[in-house]
Amino acid sequence: MKILVIQNRMGIGDTIIFLPFIEAISKKYNSPIDLLVRQNSKAEQYLDGSNYIKNIFTLDRNSSYNGKHDGFFGAWNLILNFREKKFDKIFIFNSSLRYNIIAKLAGIKEIYQYPLFKKNKQHITETAKKFIEDSINVKIFNDPKIDVPEYKIKEAISRFTINKNDLNIILGIGGSGPTKRIPAKIFLAFMEKITKIKKCRFFLATGKNIEEQKILNDVINSKYKNLCTPLDFLTIKETLPIIKNCDVAVCNDTSYSHLSAALGIKTITLMADTPLIYGSYSSKMFPIIPDGVENVTHNTFGKNKINPEKIFKKLIEIIN
Repeated sequence: MKILVIQNRMGIGDTIIFLPFIEAISKKYNSPIDLLVRQNSKAEQYLDGSNYIKNIFTLDRNSSYNGKHDGFFGAWNLILNFREKKFDKIFIFNSSLRYNIIAKLAGIKEIYQYPLFKKNKQHITETAKKFIEDSINVKIFNDPKIDVPEYKIKEAISRFTINKNDLNIILGIGGSGPTKRIPAKIFLAFMEKITKIKKCRFFLATGKNIEEQKILNDVINSKYKNLCTPLDFLTIKETLPIIKNCDVAVCNDTSYSHLSAALGIKTITLMADTPLIYGSYSSKMFPIIPDGVENVTHNTFGKNKINPEKIFKKLIEIIN
């Protein structure tokens, strides 16, 4: 059986959030699925080891509307691609009429999709759960999971001289937007507390954005320099074995919080300006919200109100 899943939300986090639902489809039909995602999901970097995903295809659409899958001719390219693959079923995780028509014209017999024309106010996980329940009668879902080959994990221990007697911590200090990036001083205050009672090693995960690099430099140039290993020179795929060797993660609402949790690492998520669900959908996630806030969402602007004492206490609770 040949099954295609379309998940066209943007970013790494959204793709990882949908993995339990994609896995459920694969298990229901006892068949690996093909996955169509956006380029910035970077799915090929962390899903190539997943046994329930056979092929990963990239949707070439962009803000300039000149991608090979944009417009009328882009739709026709998708139709031809789908026809060639001869899919039996398609699951579309959105309410787009475009994909519905493409699937029909591609000759796919069984089309499952979110309700058409109801995009507004769709809850990211609850809508997906109901979709899968209604489509294939599955109600129980695993946490998102990413697999890394054991030999890669061992190679990382050797390459980065990881001492398992240390408390190895991933610090996800980057972030896709300025309101999500917790200031370096808060991470440093947390580091001061934990290093007083534990021998630590910190792996600093961030991107190349100028503001992210500033936070990285502030941490690297602190008194904890000798305890820190930056990972910004590595690809996402290269960081996965390192993350897997860590005991715990402390991350902004960034790709590394999603990756760490999906790798089975208990992850403290610092939720400054995003709906709480993005830092709490997995049993491996432990959200911290800004002081004085009952619920965090878009435009909370709470990055300066994340309390390092709360991070410290939560980490101690987790490791004990």
